[in-house]
Amino acid sequence: MSAPRLYLPQALSPGALIDLPAAQARHVQALRLGQGDALCLFNGEGGEYPANLVNAERGKQTVQLGAWLAIERESPLAITLALGISAGDRMDFALQKATELGVARIVPIAAERSVVRLSDERALKRMQHWQGILASACEQCGRNRLPQLQAVSTLTAFLANSPPSPRLMLALQAGPDAPRLRDLQLQQQASLLIGPEGGYSERELALALQYGFEPLRIGPRVLRTETAPLAVIAALQALYGDC
Repeated sequence: MSAPRLYLPQALSPGALIDLPAAQARHVQALRLGQGDALCLFNGEGGEYPANLVNAERGKQTVQLGAWLAIERESPLAITLALGISAGDRMDFALQKATELGVARIVPIAAERSVVRLSDERALKRMQHWQGILASACEQCGRNRLPQLQAVSTLTAFLANSPPSPRLMLALQAGPDAPRLRDLQLQQQASLLIGPEGGYSERELALALQYGFEPLRIGPRVLRTETAPLAVIAALQALYGDC
């Protein structure tokens, strides 16, 4: 059984003794780990540290780090996912699974048809919540670098600053002549635009087209907002990335 992984966003160094913060300490206790048990720590800057629990007292969990290991599990295809904010657990699920599938950058989009409307204070709290989801997903899947999570953006702001990589958007309006994923011949990066419940408005779609986003369809069925990014990312990884 592999050692449990913990994300610790602080400076780490070989041989260091670290008292785990409260959240990570509770996680260690929940796993019923004892003195001498193995762990793996990473801080999101690349690589990881094997570690051992040297103090398992209640309320104080101390680990000692081993040598840094230059292990990376990033995809050779850097995917930027611009995702319309959806309601309930749908956004959480999509971000968690997109992280597991290796997406490099995530931009939450406040779209015209987004059910959720975030004030500045609510947006900050939601960003902190989403950052925790990304960290937990990296702990689970083995990634040592968290996807870059950008602040909530309008579609117009994202389009004006989107990278000049192949620009793709999932759109029901894409006609039968729309390109297929296997015809794209991607190299090192891609930007993927996917809407919230109900998709993007006609105005937003027209704007995306003006900025060079190419409409795609990946089949005859309508996918939910939390399913669509996973299907497209998995297909892109199979064609141009991990596989």
